[in-house]
Amino acid sequence: MRKPVIGIPADRRLLSPHWFHGVGEKYIAAVAQAADAVPVLLPALGERYLRDWLECCDGILFTGSPSNVEPQRYQGSPAAAGTLHDPERDATTLPMIAGAVQAGLPVFGICRGLQEMNVAFGGTLAQRLQEEPGMLDHREDKAQSLEEQYAAAHEVELIEGGILHRLAGTRRVTVNSLHSQGVARLGRGLVPEARAEDGLVEAFRVEDAPAFALAVQWHPEWKVMENPFSMALFAEFGRAGRERAARRAR
Repeated sequence: MRKPVIGIPADRRLLSPHWFHGVGEKYIAAVAQAADAVPVLLPALGERYLRDWLECCDGILFTGSPSNVEPQRYQGSPAAAGTLHDPERDATTLPMIAGAVQAGLPVFGICRGLQEMNVAFGGTLAQRLQEEPGMLDHREDKAQSLEEQYAAAHEVELIEGGILHRLAGTRRVTVNSLHSQGVARLGRGLVPEARAEDGLVEAFRVEDAPAFALAVQWHPEWKVMENPFSMALFAEFGRAGRERAARRAR
């Protein structure tokens, strides 16, 4: 059986003087190694090739990014000055999420990907969690090394009976934390899978999805092969992709 093809939507970034479409290598490596799948990068071209991508892919990974979802996408207040946005990515991923889930493709969201999935299902986002009453500061210290930024930061409680609880075999895991934006109101049909100490939804699944449809706020792709829980998470995503590929081959 062929390996599943996992589409990874790209960011659109200006690397002066030209625009580039790119994906972080850590996500590509996690798909290839831990999910045992074929990563294919999808440029941020809006809905133009959406149908073609959904037909040729066996799953979609929505990655993290330095950019935030534009607040007008969820009727949010204007963003703080200097906030990085990527409207071309928004225009690509938000319709892709609904289309992929409806088509039965496995989908996996990480960090920004979780936020995109929440918005795609009608949820809202808090743009600066550190300024919300009662919320922790979930940001990394960018003055530190990458090793320190991606180190374990806090515990999350896994919801009993959920996918993550089954994969971890425990109710609590320690995760990294590199975000200021997070879930404010959970979208329609989304079920919490994990919460932080301050109550923030750190993971959710799409309740009625016909295939794997899960998102996490932390970064399991970071050194994925050194973390058994992260490996199990990507392996489950890859397994769902292989099932999709096998059905298409019949």
